[in-house]
Amino acid sequence: MSVRARDSLGGRAAVVGIGATEFSKDSGRSELRLAAEAVRAALDDAGLTPADVDGLVTFTMDTSPEITVAQACGMGELSFFSRVHYGGGAACATVQQAALAVAAGVAEVVVCYRAFNERSGRRFGSGVTRREPTAEGVALGWSLPYGLLTPASWVAMAAQRYLYTYGTTPEEAFGPVAVTARRHAATNPAAYFHGRPITLAEHAASRWIAEPLRLLDCCQETDGGQALVVTSVERARDLPKPPAVIAAAAQGAGRAQEQMTSFYRHDLTGLPEMGVVARQLWRTSGLAPADIDVGILYDHFSPFVLMQLEEFGFCAPGEAAAFVTADRLPLNTHGGQLGEAYLHGMNGIAEAVRQLRGTSPNQVPSASRALVTAGTGVPTSGLVLAADG
Repeated sequence: MSVRARDSLGGRAAVVGIGATEFSKDSGRSELRLAAEAVRAALDDAGLTPADVDGLVTFTMDTSPEITVAQACGMGELSFFSRVHYGGGAACATVQQAALAVAAGVAEVVVCYRAFNERSGRRFGSGVTRREPTAEGVALGWSLPYGLLTPASWVAMAAQRYLYTYGTTPEEAFGPVAVTARRHAATNPAAYFHGRPITLAEHAASRWIAEPLRLLDCCQETDGGQALVVTSVERARDLPKPPAVIAAAAQGAGRAQEQMTSFYRHDLTGLPEMGVVARQLWRTSGLAPADIDVGILYDHFSPFVLMQLEEFGFCAPGEAAAFVTADRLPLNTHGGQLGEAYLHGMNGIAEAVRQLRGTSPNQVPSASRALVTAGTGVPTSGLVLAADG
C-alpha cells in the first residue's frame, strides 16, 4: 500500500464473528480470562472452533500474549501472530493485519482481540506513570514538566485552539457529540450508561477535567474484552452470520507525528494522521462520505470526533458541531466510548458489524456501509466495512 495509490486489499477478507465480555468497572478476573472469554464468544458467533484458528493479532499494550491466549482457548498451531503499536490507534489496524494475512495465504482464520482491566487495574486517565525510557518518549519531555500529564490535558490543547479558530464554545461544539453518544448508549443494553441519556445542560454542568474538556467530554475507564474473527470472503459465505466485508483498511501517521502531543504542527485544528487514513480508505473503496450509512468514530474525547468528521470530508472545517447537531450521519450507534465502553475502539468495530447484519440495538435501516476509525492524536487506522454483495 502507498499513501499515493489504491491498494488491492479491499474485498478479500471479512469480519465473520464478534464476541465480548460484559463491560464493567471491576471485572473481578484476570485480563487473560477476559481475553479468552471474548475470543471464545467471537468464535461461537462465527460458527468456528479454536481448532480453526491459525492467527492472532492484538495490541502492543496487551498483557495477554498470543501464545497464552491460544493455550487458554484450546487452539493448536499458529502460522501468524502480530501486535500493533500506539494504543487505541491500533484498533482497526488489527483487522487490517488479519486481512493482510488472510489475503496473502499466511493464515486462514485470524482472531483480533483486546482485553484489559482499565478501571480496576491500570487507569490510563491517571497519566504517565512508571514509563520506561524510549526514543519516542522524549517528546513527552517537552510537555510533562509544564503540567500536561494526562491524555485529557494533551487533547485540551488542540481543543482550545479549535474553539478559538472557529469562534465557538465547549457547550456549542462538544456538547452535541456527548449527548449523541449517550442517547445511543441509553438504548443499548450492553452499554455501561444504558438507560442514562444526558442533556446539553447536563453536559455544560459537568465538572472541568482539563479546560475546555468537561467530564462528559471524556471516555470511560472500562474492564472488559472484545474479539473479532477475520477470514476470507469465500469462506465467510459458508458461515452462519452475514459477513462484514473489509472494503478498505488503512493506517496513517502524519508529518511531525507524536503520541498525543503533536503541538508543533502548523495547525492544531485537524488530525493529519486521520487525513492519511481517510484518503486511503476513499481511494481504495471507491466511496465518498455520501456513501456511508453509519459512522463509528473513535471518541476518547469529544473534540476529536469533530475533527475526524472534517478530515473525512463529511463537512467543512469548523462545521462538524452543526453536522452532529443536525444528525446528518448516524454516529456511534452503540454509544461509543463515551457511553458504551472504552475498549480501545474494538467495540466500535463490533458495532459496525452489527449494523451490517441488521442486529444493532440502534439499527440504521438498510445499513450497508460503515466507516470505523481508531484512536486519534496518535498514529491511527480505519476501516470501511460493507455488506456482502
